[in-house]
Amino acid sequence: MSVSFEPSTRRAALGDELARPTRIWDLPTRLFHWALAAAVVGLLATGMSGIMEWHFRLGYTVLALLLFRLLWGFVGGRWSRFASFIYSPRWVLAYLRGRSHPDHLVGHSPLGALSVFAVLGMLVLQVCTGLFSDDEISASGPLTRFVSNAFVSLASQWHAVFGKWGVIALVSLHVLAVLYYVLVKRQRLVGPMISGDKLLTGLRVAESRDTTSTRFTALVLFVLCAVFAAWIASLRA
Repeated sequence: MSVSFEPSTRRAALGDELARPTRIWDLPTRLFHWALAAAVVGLLATGMSGIMEWHFRLGYTVLALLLFRLLWGFVGGRWSRFASFIYSPRWVLAYLRGRSHPDHLVGHSPLGALSVFAVLGMLVLQVCTGLFSDDEISASGPLTRFVSNAFVSLASQWHAVFGKWGVIALVSLHVLAVLYYVLVKRQRLVGPMISGDKLLTGLRVAESRDTTSTRFTALVLFVLCAVFAAWIASLRA
């Protein structure tokens, strides 16, 4: 006996396999991502060329952005929260063996999460050491007078040498990984970070909340972070 489906049933079955746009990255996360990328490039350029006044301004901008991302990692959209991409070693190994859970490929993958945390951690360390650095010529961080000369010397050495090249290495590795996934594995990574949506086939997941109220909350949080960064900057005077 052959089994036939009504047209509506066939369409429903087919629809389950069609790629559906799903909101993964909320607007605040997307704006943070691109603003941080531009600011980091500007930081490296101004630092290497000795344009220190702009280097400091961009440093305070990155400080505000990182503070915002720390807060947004707890109250942001579903896939922007740290809880959604903190993986145990078991899940990282499963991903490397090609047996990752489908949900772990929606937001940041296990390897992608490691890359994100490494870049953010390095940037936090770089910004913090910058606040205590002194080039002994014309530029000094706003917090140098609150610590010992030995601490300033240590922070300055890290910031100018190890931290700088660490940031360059991690950012370069991050970009190369994105290019590999886009060009070799044919995964859309850049588009969703612009539009916010991913096309998911045969997989239903909770979307990130991205409403007017959540965006307003993000704006308030960023303003508070910017005010704090501006206060830190005022200590340099």
